[in-house]
Amino acid sequence: MAVTGIIGRKVGMTQVFETDGTVVPATVIKAGPCVVVQAKTAQTDGYEAVQLGLVAEAPATVNKPTAGHYKKANVPPTSIRREVKVAAGGDALKPGDQVLASIFNAGDRVDVIGTSRGKGFQGVMKRHHFAGGAATHGSMFHRAPGSIGASSFPSRVVKGMRSAGRMGADRVTTRNLRVVSVDLENNLLVLRGAVPGAPNGIVVIRRAIARKPDPKPQVEKKKGKK
Repeated sequence: MAVTGIIGRKVGMTQVFETDGTVVPATVIKAGPCVVVQAKTAQTDGYEAVQLGLVAEAPATVNKPTAGHYKKANVPPTSIRREVKVAAGGDALKPGDQVLASIFNAGDRVDVIGTSRGKGFQGVMKRHHFAGGAATHGSMFHRAPGSIGASSFPSRVVKGMRSAGRMGADRVTTRNLRVVSVDLENNLLVLRGAVPGAPNGIVVIRRAIARKPDPKPQVEKKKGKK
């Protein structure tokens, strides 16, 4: 079985030049090194997956049950753990095996799962893109949500009504990003485009589920002379 993903930490964004001189935005991710904490099989758990731990420089502090979980795997505790699927083929993974950025190559397509930036408590105009009311002529209605329901029936606010509230800090998946380059010595992946979250945020990089080809520039054909 081959592991399909790895845990990483977003370093930041930069620009890279491709071989044809095109400059593209790119995100640098420190992917791994990771260690297999638990291997799940169809016989014992009903599905095939592995639990990975992100190896950090500083030792992690964990409670007794979690310490026992790592002791059973005979690996040092990690503060970050994620579960990723495994694909058929290759040798079966076991606790203690390392997972490195070498599972990806330049040109591969990946999905990146992360937590988006938190925006705090926001109103309906920023959170749901409401248009708002008139800004002048004494409208007295500028950034308010407007009517949120009828008074006679159903005499309540229906579930799912868009309103002000906490915005951001959600699980977000950016799909079909291309791997620009892989630095095995420093465990770095350079991906074309942006990924969710702020710098130093934890992300999971997995092989793309629905790969799509590169977009091709639209070239307008010149009209011939009649």
